[in-house]
Amino acid sequence: MELYQSTIHELQDKIKEGKTTATAITKSVLQRIDAVEEKVHSYIRVMKDEALSAAAEADKEIKKGNIKPLSGISIALKDIVCTKGIATTCGSHILHNFVPPYDASVVEKLRAAGAIFVGKTNMDEFAMGSSTETSYFGPTRNPWDLERIPGGSSGGSAAAVAADECVASIGSDTGGSIRQPAALCGIVGMKPTYGRVSRFGLIAFASSLDQIGPFTKDVEDCAIMMNVLAGYDRRESTSVNIDVPDYRQFAGRDIKGWKIGIPKEYFVEGIDPEVKAAIEASIKTMEKCGAQSVEISLPHTQYCLAVYYIIAPAEASSNLARYDGVKYGFRAPASELLDMYKKTRMQGFGAEVKRRIMIGTYALSAGYYDAYYKKASQVRALIKKDFEEAFKKCDVILTPTTPTPAFKIGEKTDNPLQMYLSDIFTISTNLAGIPGISLPCGFTKSGLPVGVQFLAGHFQEGKLIQVASAYERKAQIEKRRPKL
Repeated sequence: MELYQSTIHELQDKIKEGKTTATAITKSVLQRIDAVEEKVHSYIRVMKDEALSAAAEADKEIKKGNIKPLSGISIALKDIVCTKGIATTCGSHILHNFVPPYDASVVEKLRAAGAIFVGKTNMDEFAMGSSTETSYFGPTRNPWDLERIPGGSSGGSAAAVAADECVASIGSDTGGSIRQPAALCGIVGMKPTYGRVSRFGLIAFASSLDQIGPFTKDVEDCAIMMNVLAGYDRRESTSVNIDVPDYRQFAGRDIKGWKIGIPKEYFVEGIDPEVKAAIEASIKTMEKCGAQSVEISLPHTQYCLAVYYIIAPAEASSNLARYDGVKYGFRAPASELLDMYKKTRMQGFGAEVKRRIMIGTYALSAGYYDAYYKKASQVRALIKKDFEEAFKKCDVILTPTTPTPAFKIGEKTDNPLQMYLSDIFTISTNLAGIPGISLPCGFTKSGLPVGVQFLAGHFQEGKLIQVASAYERKAQIEKRRPKL
C-alpha cells in the first residue's frame, strides 16, 4: 500500500516506529496529486514548496523525539479558512487576489499539531451550493465517477480525501456541506456542535449556522482530528468554553443497550431505492451491535428547507455586504463610487451568490422582516425543541445523509430548488446546532457510495464517534478505492 493511501493512525504508527518520515509522506501525496488532480480538480492551489519545507522541519522535530498528534500528516484546507500569506478565495472572483494577514484558529491548531498543509481545496462560491459547481475556478469531479458531482460546498475537500490527494482535510458545514459530500464521496465527515470548533478566520456565509469540521478516511481518524480542532477560543464570540474529552477514547466502545432513533419524517417518498435499502441495512447493523431501534418523530422537519433558505440568505446578504471593492479583493474600474460598488458586485459575484443575496435582502427588508425572517427564527426554535424531545427517547438518531447518490454535473444547475433538496436531510442539524457525522454504508449497483448519518445532542461528539465506530466495525463495508 502506498503512503498516500494510509490513514492518520496508520501513518502515526509508521512514524513512531521509524518506518517512514514526514518528507516521504508529503512526497507520496504530492506525487498522487500530480497523477490525478487534472481529472478531479480538488484544489484551487497546491502548496508544494510550503509542504516540503514544513515536512523537512517536521522530520527534524521527529528525530528529536518530538512527535505531535499530526506530525507529518498531509492535510488539505477548504479555501474558506484564512491562511497567512497564502491566497484565500472562497471560490470567488471577488476574492481571487485576497491574501489574509493572519491564520484561522483551526489553521493555527493544525500547524501546532504538526500537520503539513498540501493545498487549498475547491468549493462552491462562498460555500453556497451543494455540488461544487458554482466555484469561479470550475467544478470539482467525484473520484468515483468523473461525470458526477462530489457534493458541496466542501466538494474539493471531500474529493481530495476520497482520491487520496491528502490524508485528511478540513471543510465547513452550513447546511450539510461536510456530511453531504462525505456521503457522496464515500468517506467520513463530521459537523461538530455549533461553538465546539472556533470560527475565527472562517470567512462567513451564515454566521449562526457555519461550523468547521474534518473529512477523514475512517472514524478513528475523525476522532484524532477532533482532538486537535475542538476547544475554546476567546477570539471567537460563539466559541463555548467547556472541556474537550479525548475523542479517541470513544472509538472501539460498544453500544449495547443504546436506543437508535429512526425519524419517520426522514423516510418519505422520493428517496432513491438503493439509498433506502442501504439505510435499512444500517438499521439492522445497529441491532446486531446490541442497540434497539425506536421510531421517533421530528414533526417540524417539513419546514426545515424553507426556514434554512430564509435564514441563511438573510445572514449571507449581511455578511457579504463587506465585499464592495474598497477594502480588499476585486475592484471593478469605474468613474464614480456608486458605479464602482455596483460593477464590483455584479462582476465579482457568481449567479448563485447574487441569487441568495437578493433573497436575503428581501427577507430582511422593511415590511417583510416579520413575515419571513422573524417567523423563520421562531420555527427554528421549534425544530431545535423537536431534537431535544427526541433525545429524551433515544441516544442517537440515524438517518440517510442524502436522498440520492451523486448526480451528474450540470444535471441540476438550471433548477435551484432541486439542487437545494440535496441537503434536505442535513439542514435541520445546523438549524438546531447539534453535531452530526456521515460515514459510508454501502454502494449502489453502479458503484456510487451511499452514506448513513448519525446525530446526537449538543456537545456529544463522543457519542457520535462511539456509534460510528461500532457501526464501522460491525458493517464491514467493502474497502473500495476510486479507479482513477
